[in-house]
Amino acid sequence: MAREVVRRTVAQSLHRWLYLLLGGAIGVAVGIVLAWPVQVIVTSGLPPVLIGVLVALLVAAPVVAVGALAEVRPVEAVAVGGLLARGFTHRPGPSTTAPQRARTALLLALHVLAGTVAGALLVIGVPSAVVLVAVPGGAGAEDLLGMAVPAAWPARVVLAAGLLALVVAGGELLGRGLAAVAPRLLAGSTAERLAAAEASVSVLTGRDRLARELHDSVGHALSLASVQAGAARRLLTRDPVAAEEAIRATEDATRRALVDLDHVLGLLREEEQAAADVAPAPDLRDLAELVGTARAAGAVVSVEVRGAVESLPALVSREAYRIVQEGLTNVLRYAPGTACRLVVDAAGDDLELVLANTGPGAAAAGSGGGRGLRGVRERVRDLRGEVRAGVAADGRWQLAVRLPVHARSAVR
Repeated sequence: MAREVVRRTVAQSLHRWLYLLLGGAIGVAVGIVLAWPVQVIVTSGLPPVLIGVLVALLVAAPVVAVGALAEVRPVEAVAVGGLLARGFTHRPGPSTTAPQRARTALLLALHVLAGTVAGALLVIGVPSAVVLVAVPGGAGAEDLLGMAVPAAWPARVVLAAGLLALVVAGGELLGRGLAAVAPRLLAGSTAERLAAAEASVSVLTGRDRLARELHDSVGHALSLASVQAGAARRLLTRDPVAAEEAIRATEDATRRALVDLDHVLGLLREEEQAAADVAPAPDLRDLAELVGTARAAGAVVSVEVRGAVESLPALVSREAYRIVQEGLTNVLRYAPGTACRLVVDAAGDDLELVLANTGPGAAAAGSGGGRGLRGVRERVRDLRGEVRAGVAADGRWQLAVRLPVHARSAVR
């Protein structure tokens, strides 16, 4: 365990040093390009303070200009996440606003400055330590260090160790300081982070919604097709007419699945589309067709509809349709041939859906993966409703859902 901690610590330190040396390499390139202008300013005879200001501005200007480029932000983010702060997983896009450009330019300037200092420590400190230890009697070390060097070898070893410690400590301080500052500069303001989080949640919500749509629509059609194909296979020789009806029902179910799939794929498209280009989502106005396909597949379903389902809000009607569809799919999968009763009550303030076996025995929940009922609960939760699924007190399995209806309209 301790060995693993040491290995991880050393690896993190090496990664931080690599990040610093990348900035140092940029600093060296800038220094080479600007060597002559800097020399002109230094030898101009101006006051030292003014010389320092002019040199700083001259060196900082190209670095800041490069940092303001839009594509520098994602490049710095990759370097920070891969080398400097391994826990930083955010990958921002190119800079699009003035504050983003300013923060990225500041980060690049700090990167180059810290990398130049770390590179100087490394280039000066390590060779000096080697000379102190390797050169007998310290010959040549005094010229290199510009200071008196002790002649005693143990003292020179201690001094060399101190130089190496200074190099390591300086690099660690610079790396850790940048590791604390860089993620904040790349992450942007609080408003930007909230907007990014909201966008991420929106994408995840959309994916979850599309997954539910695909599961409920295509899963229902496949269940019908599976049941009808099995019936057709058994009846093919002894009752060709019934087998033909089963095959025709399979064809109808798969055609409906293609319509639902076209609707879901339409939701995935990013461009604007006319309403005629995307198949409309089914709702409770299509309840008769849904029940008809279930009956054709062998389900024994009695239906009672109360109130005007046509006046329900579109969202409530669509979600209720999917809930009923999933309930009937469970009946076909796990309790084929079991009689059940569906009640759709839209007469009150809430929409009530109840699908229950008419007698005790088979449970429509079955032993499947549970994705269907989980999807039902998610739909009900999104609409702030209530759901109960399981065996009731009378021994019958039932699915009971209540969905609040906040507004009704005659035309949707």
